[in-house]
Amino acid sequence: MKKSVIIAILILFLFQLVSAVCTINVSMINQDPYPAIPGEPVKVVFQVNGISNVDCNTVEFGVRDNFPFTVDPSSENPVFINSGVYAKRYSSFYTAPFKIRVDENALDGDTPIEVYYSSNGSQSGERPQDFNIYIENTKADFEVYVKDYNYNTRILTFEILNIADVDVEALTMEIPQQENLEIKGANKVVVGDLDSNEYTTADFEAIMKNDGDINLSIDYTDSVNIRREINKTVYFDSSYFKDLTRDKTSISIWVYLIFLAIIGFVGWKLYKRHKKKKLHHRHH
Repeated sequence: MKKSVIIAILILFLFQLVSAVCTINVSMINQDPYPAIPGEPVKVVFQVNGISNVDCNTVEFGVRDNFPFTVDPSSENPVFINSGVYAKRYSSFYTAPFKIRVDENALDGDTPIEVYYSSNGSQSGERPQDFNIYIENTKADFEVYVKDYNYNTRILTFEILNIADVDVEALTMEIPQQENLEIKGANKVVVGDLDSNEYTTADFEAIMKNDGDINLSIDYTDSVNIRREINKTVYFDSSYFKDLTRDKTSISIWVYLIFLAIIGFVGWKLYKRHKKKKLHHRHH
């Protein structure tokens, strides 16, 4: 009898000892946006498990600032969690959201972000842990220049080249109001989809007042369906297009004169043939 009581007491003691051990583990449960984009913030949510155990006392949880990640000042870092209180809410974990800044020079792919946690009730001290954040540069960039301007038709033509490694959709080009030119009609043109290293053109009807910079606004949808805007400045030099217009006019006049000459020659030949037939019929 005494032996069984001793065993029961030992089991109870061991159970209490095990239950008193503070065991914290962390998981990353969300990344938004996915992928993260260089130069833009990403929201990362971590789940801290085990804080329902009151023996953990105060749990400290934080994120390290290591390239290419820095914690935005708007996020509390680190956070201090009082253990035990969450059991009342039928939850054994704590959700910790952080706004993380991604350096603009970050490389594509899985990149580790380091977190750490410690507890007053744990003898293991501060413990680090790494999680991967997926990064992909979905931003595009473009080279734009004035391809042509016709002073007769007032058609201003831009050529736009996608110099990024990403394809874009629903590309539009807009010319805001500015001093150097006056837009006639629509100031925004839908260009369409444009793959990496491909080019296309956009035409506007405009009166060019002076040489100088033309400010452009380019909008596009990236590969993760985010609508983006990029501003470009293109220099307009009228000397490249005035002589070209004269040349085109001269060529057009020459083409017209040659056409008239051909029509005249064909008409004269037909007239001569008709006259010859008429004389032939008279003699018979």
